[in-house]
Amino acid sequence: MSSSSAESDNTSDNSVPTFTSSLIFNVVVGAAIFVAFCILRPRFKRVYAPRTYAVGKEKRSPPISNWPLAWIPAVLKVDDDAIVQRVGLDTYMFLRYMRSIFVIFVVLSFLSLVTILPVNITGDGGATGLDVLTIANVPSESAKLWVHIVFFMVFVAWVLRNIFVELQVYTRLRIWWLTNPSHTSKVGASTIMVSSLPEALTDSDDKIQKTFNMFPGGVRQVIVNRNCSDLEELVEDRDSYVATLEKLLTSYAAKSEKLYKKSTKKGTEYKAPKRPTMRESKIPFKGPKLDSFEFLATKIGELNRKIAEMGADPEQFKRQSSAFVFFNKQIAAHMAAQTVLDYKPFSMNMVSLEISPDDIIWSNLNLNPYDRRIRSYISLAATVGIVIVWTLMTSALTALVSVKNLRKIPGLENMSDSKFFGIFTGVVPAGVLAIVMALLPIILRLLLRLEGTTRVSEVNLRLLNRYFFFQVWNVYLVSIFTSSILTIATDGLKDPGSIIDLIPSKVPGSSTTILTYILLLAFAGAAKEILQIVRLALRYILPLLFAKTPRKICNAETPAEFDWATSIPTHSLIFLMGFSYSFIAPIVNCFAAVYFGLFYLVYRYQFLYVYNDSNWVTGGLSFPKSIKQTMVGVYISEIYMLLMMVAKLANNDNINANAILRIIFPALILLLTIFAHVYINDAYMPIINYLPIRGAVEIEENPRIASKFPDVTASGDITNDDLETDSVKIAEDRVRRMIYATYGSLVPRKLIDYVLNKVPRLLNPKKRDDPIASSSSAPQILPEITETSASSPDLEEKMPVPHHYSTHTGVVRPISDNSNILSVDSQNVRNAAYSVPMIDEPLDQTDAPSIHSVTSATELRQRRRQALASCTSVNTMEQRKSRYSMVDTGPLVSAGANALAEAFSNPALRANAATCLWVPLDNFGLCNELYANVESWGEGTIKVVSEGTHIDEKGHVRADVEFDPDDADFIKRALNSHSKDSAN
Repeated sequence: MSSSSAESDNTSDNSVPTFTSSLIFNVVVGAAIFVAFCILRPRFKRVYAPRTYAVGKEKRSPPISNWPLAWIPAVLKVDDDAIVQRVGLDTYMFLRYMRSIFVIFVVLSFLSLVTILPVNITGDGGATGLDVLTIANVPSESAKLWVHIVFFMVFVAWVLRNIFVELQVYTRLRIWWLTNPSHTSKVGASTIMVSSLPEALTDSDDKIQKTFNMFPGGVRQVIVNRNCSDLEELVEDRDSYVATLEKLLTSYAAKSEKLYKKSTKKGTEYKAPKRPTMRESKIPFKGPKLDSFEFLATKIGELNRKIAEMGADPEQFKRQSSAFVFFNKQIAAHMAAQTVLDYKPFSMNMVSLEISPDDIIWSNLNLNPYDRRIRSYISLAATVGIVIVWTLMTSALTALVSVKNLRKIPGLENMSDSKFFGIFTGVVPAGVLAIVMALLPIILRLLLRLEGTTRVSEVNLRLLNRYFFFQVWNVYLVSIFTSSILTIATDGLKDPGSIIDLIPSKVPGSSTTILTYILLLAFAGAAKEILQIVRLALRYILPLLFAKTPRKICNAETPAEFDWATSIPTHSLIFLMGFSYSFIAPIVNCFAAVYFGLFYLVYRYQFLYVYNDSNWVTGGLSFPKSIKQTMVGVYISEIYMLLMMVAKLANNDNINANAILRIIFPALILLLTIFAHVYINDAYMPIINYLPIRGAVEIEENPRIASKFPDVTASGDITNDDLETDSVKIAEDRVRRMIYATYGSLVPRKLIDYVLNKVPRLLNPKKRDDPIASSSSAPQILPEITETSASSPDLEEKMPVPHHYSTHTGVVRPISDNSNILSVDSQNVRNAAYSVPMIDEPLDQTDAPSIHSVTSATELRQRRRQALASCTSVNTMEQRKSRYSMVDTGPLVSAGANALAEAFSNPALRANAATCLWVPLDNFGLCNELYANVESWGEGTIKVVSEGTHIDEKGHVRADVEFDPDDADFIKRALNSHSKDSAN
């Protein structure tokens, strides 16, 4: 035991340089990255401010000045309703969660620094190093332990109080979001997806409709999914050939121009570069060599014809055991999702709400319920195996990089405790751990898909829980406590009675590792998040190396998306770390507060100015999972307190009633927390998942309520909301609601009302620097949709007949033009001015000659200059949609039956039977004949498009990243233009 004690003392002595080295390193790195962001932000708008131009008008954030720190006040002054309007409820609740945890740790830091920390420092327990600041420095018999118990009770009460307040806010906002016109106007709000249909229902739409007509309002339409695997293979092969042909054509055009310039400069005759060849067989060296351009174009044309023929009659595809049911009333969909639909086991047992076609994993729709259950068991077993493998791997990696183990390597026996090794032990283990954990979500997502999960959003929501479990086990319990657990286990085998003695000294000793991990994520992690170095590289560096075609260049600039499934568990883990050590090592509270404060500030900027949130629309369903993960942190901290008091009692030679009470009180805290958790599950979770019938009735009686940002802290009925018509009262009411939303979780509502009554000028909207607040004439957060507009017969008449439900018998399937079935959040988005170059010339102008008819290089260069000059036009949206518009779209309730059938059909059925090859046009017309031949080989199903791309003077391919050659309307005009040119 003496050697163990000496080793422990040495570890404690090393904790100070390790902590200081980690603090200095992370602060310096974080500050450097932060400065780099402030410098780069004004210069790279596409990376750091795409939401100022690439979203609908009402979702845009105003541009920020070029002053380096101007972004901080710009994001902090935005009100809560403006955040919901711009980025949605999911983002707003996530930001509220980060703000709430930040406030929790600010309060805990103040209380622990003025109470627990002085007790630890003056405890005279003989601890050294950073252990002086922990509970390890308080003797077992000391009455000062009551300070830890009392204030820990205050800590738990403070956290639970914030959880209850935030849940009350969320339930109000959740009902408001479900009934808001911007949501209910989309057909997905009143649609369910039913899996595992019995054969008796699969073969008959009428039987499905009769089954679900039992719900109020009845069924509007039923669409049974179809197995289109053969068509999917054709589409995949066609797309693969298209990508290959675009790459070869682009490379050939760039090479041709380069050789032409060289020959002109030398005064020699230009010789076209050798055309690439390939073999038809996939087996190497089998078959004759063929001209790649002709072979690929011919193959694409053949596949396009097959796609058109197969897609023209969807009835030929086998019906699957899943269907979409469209109700006339939203409440009917929510009732169906909560109802037992069949008397057979596992039949129709999977019902999904809030359906979007882009969110569906189509390959998992036809799984047998027993197959799905077997897959879930296999996935669970694989998950357990991964837990074991990751545990061994992370333990080995973190142990390998410790100085103690490095000294065992020959030649490093006499390694001194220099500052370098202090940085090494403080930074490298945390960095290695972060890299290893970054690989895990990829594997977990794959397992969840293999289980048969039917929606991408469901995969991500389930990954929230699974990844959090991994974080807690591998990062918190295994990696951080490896040394403590091994020491306790090793010494415990020699002397089992010493295990209780070791807990009070060894567990607090892990606080240094906790601090270094939080420091790494707080400073370097937050700075890395805002710098977006990966996106910056993808935007400006990698395209120069790997993106050789216009399409790949644009794909490299896809707007960044927030990784909800991995980010939320990481923040929950930091809460667990901070709160579980809130009474053991109070200094942890301070750095946890810094962590959540920095990330809250960074995320406000990222969501308002950078992230594309259109692919994550769940109505805030990730927030209840965050609350559950927070409760896990509370439970673990309470178990720590109980074990710590038990260990102190075992080390106390003088066991008395006072020592026993110190065990009873932590046990009571744990018991009361369990009661609070049960109440949360019973009271709030049912309201969160589904639309309450009473709420639906009240909204139906007074629809204006759903158009107005709710009073989130009110305890009364929804109908008690005052719907004033006076503009001044409306403006004051909005300010009051924003104050409730911002400060309601910090202070009681009555205190807020008292302050507002005493200082009425706080309700003056002119005092608030927010463009939305200054508009008293527009109290609604989103435009209200009336019944007449939702059911307008004019809209129904404008519904075109989808291509694969029409009687068209031609070879080429026409491109459907279903612009009316898509909901666009802004009425003026098609007239929005964009600050990026766009093409303004429509392709179907009869007086526009084909690029293949140009014979003069001078004329070609003039036309290209005219095209580039027109790129400054601001009326681009009149011609086509922007590639990265980030507009939340989805079928409207006003869509016709055929339009809905097309929108919710398999993506293979929606695939275009025509192809646009997006390649640059050289400046000398060298490839005109080749491009014309490619279109000819495609037999009318291929259109070579050169708009939006060109080859610059250095021979590099350039592309307009807002240009979308795959837009259906654009392809239709392109093919029409091609047919007119061919006729002429």
